[in-house]
Amino acid sequence: MSKRIKTAISGSLPKPAWLAEPEKLWAPWQLQGEALAQAKTDAMRLAVDDQLRSGITVIGDGEQTRQHFVTTFIDHLGGVDFVNRKTVRIRNRYDAEVPVVVDKVTRTRSVFVEDAKRLRALTKGPIKFTLPGPMTMIDTLYDNYYKSREKLAWAFAEILNEEAKELAAVGVDVVQFDEPAFNVFFDEVRDWGVKTLERAAQDLSCKSAVHICYGYGIEANIKWKQGLGEEWRQYEHVFPLLAKSRIDQVSLECQNSRVPMEFIEMLRGKDVLVGAIDVGTHQVETPEAVANVLRRALQYADVEHIQGCTNCGLVTMPREVATAKLRALAAGADLLSTELGLD
Repeated sequence: MSKRIKTAISGSLPKPAWLAEPEKLWAPWQLQGEALAQAKTDAMRLAVDDQLRSGITVIGDGEQTRQHFVTTFIDHLGGVDFVNRKTVRIRNRYDAEVPVVVDKVTRTRSVFVEDAKRLRALTKGPIKFTLPGPMTMIDTLYDNYYKSREKLAWAFAEILNEEAKELAAVGVDVVQFDEPAFNVFFDEVRDWGVKTLERAAQDLSCKSAVHICYGYGIEANIKWKQGLGEEWRQYEHVFPLLAKSRIDQVSLECQNSRVPMEFIEMLRGKDVLVGAIDVGTHQVETPEAVANVLRRALQYADVEHIQGCTNCGLVTMPREVATAKLRALAAGADLLSTELGLD
């Protein structure tokens, strides 16, 4: 097995213009029915091809079949009303029209297993599949039934665990839970957030990961980050809790961020997916810039536990920019691997 530094995307990649409006969250589909189903399959194939040609080693589906990383999963559950939406404040940053929980949430069938099977057929290498985390799910909904964020999170954790086990059973090597809400609601993370995350990942036959970032490269997130001060210390609240958890991998934001790199030391022994690609700018990183971020991370983690990753999803990027950033990510990891004499 190669000892060279692995690379992966955190989740989303841009969708082709014939599938959905480019560079937009919650972009409506351009097609319907069977034509849409086929287009999603074709888009996944392109996303995988872009990663493989760029040299990425742990392959994802680029979330090509999803309008949004949270609500698409919820759309397949019972107990949620997508017609009579409510406006909520997402992670205390921006308003969005979201579905409403009106009854007990249920999962009667798999949501992404067929997608995972298609992804598994497209590459012989390791694959990662992303799911929303329980806390981030409840922060992207209006709850009119449980009337308790914690109770709803536990309900979602059980559903996510069912889905994650089925993903592992069809050959997924890493199931990643996306929890950007962990960077905002620190008391809840401490009280029940990490516990519900562990419930979602319970007894998996593959590796588990959690992705915690500062958001997509959209205006609301960029403005929020500008007000966080000279040092972004949010991870300081979360990493010690994750270090004690059963989660195998932690994905974080590093490139062009003000996160103190030494926070990685708190995760000693975990696999750390180091965000070396900035999703808030169209400027493409050089391989040297990527290697520099990974090199700094090696001061606080053993090389076998370091992977190169993107800060967040790239769905809001032009496709040509995103692809260039993937090439830079892979080239930077290769540059450092060669420097370190890794086979």
